[in-house]
Amino acid sequence: MTRYLEIADRLAAELDGSAPGTRVASEPELASRFGVGRAAARSALQELERRLLVRRVQGAGTFVNSRIDYVISGSRPPSWHTTVEAAGGTPRTVLKSVDRVGLPEAEAARLGRQPGTPAHHVVRTRYINSLLTGWGEEWIPVDVVPDLDLGLHAVDSVDLVLRQMGRVSPVRAWCRVSLELPPPRVLRELEVEPSTPVYLIESLSKDETTGAGLMCSGAWTRADAVRVIVEMSETITHEEER
Repeated sequence: MTRYLEIADRLAAELDGSAPGTRVASEPELASRFGVGRAAARSALQELERRLLVRRVQGAGTFVNSRIDYVISGSRPPSWHTTVEAAGGTPRTVLKSVDRVGLPEAEAARLGRQPGTPAHHVVRTRYINSLLTGWGEEWIPVDVVPDLDLGLHAVDSVDLVLRQMGRVSPVRAWCRVSLELPPPRVLRELEVEPSTPVYLIESLSKDETTGAGLMCSGAWTRADAVRVIVEMSETITHEEER
């Protein structure tokens, strides 16, 4: 077996059961401990990172990683905060910008609106347990919540603002999850290497009562932070049973 894989296996066994956030030895420390060069030590840490066991933080070091199960289901609220909390994590978002723009053609089609319809364009970064996790955009028609920008400066959750200020009941109407190599801007925002695949979660929320489109979103989410689980339900009719 290649030496760096032996080191990675040894470290994986030692780190098993360690608390998330526990610091992992640096490349020089590993090189000295195992009597190998920096290249082998680096490859061992990269292997642990590939296995999603550790996470490298720029300028800080390498730490024991922890992922949550991010469950997407039609029976659950389409809320980042609620989903993370249900998985035992502590969510936080940072509002980067909120502007009034015309709906792009693709988002307008999903929301059942005309392209160019006035909408709030929300850009946020997302954190779980204080670790950078995701970056995303949301488009919400202005007539759903005219003062959405004010609400988001007071409340962290878009879902909560929609319910409280828009007096609507958001439900997930459509969702698509893919593993992609993100564009340069997303790479910079998420602090990942160019070759690192990231989840792209695209979603449409509608009002449970009226069926009107409320929000269209696209969220890039680090795979070392979450395991995306899509739950599907099926109602079988008597005709299908026969």
